[in-house]
Amino acid sequence: MAKNKGVRIVVTLECTECRSSTEKRSQGVSRYTTEKNRRNTTERLELKKFCPHDNKMTIHKEIK
Repeated sequence: MAKNKGVRIVVTLECTECRSSTEKRSQGVSRYTTEKNRRNTTERLELKKFCPHDNKMTIHKEIK
């Protein structure tokens, strides 16, 4: 018997500045994982998180 998908899903947040910047200290992109409620938050998440590559708080957007 198959279960239906739950309301909460796991999403990945990626730093917008690391992705667009060509010159940076180290290779890589800052990524975080979190959960969101599919019913309450239908649009993509945007949160301010700490980026270790930039050493500052930056906007992290949900990626597919």
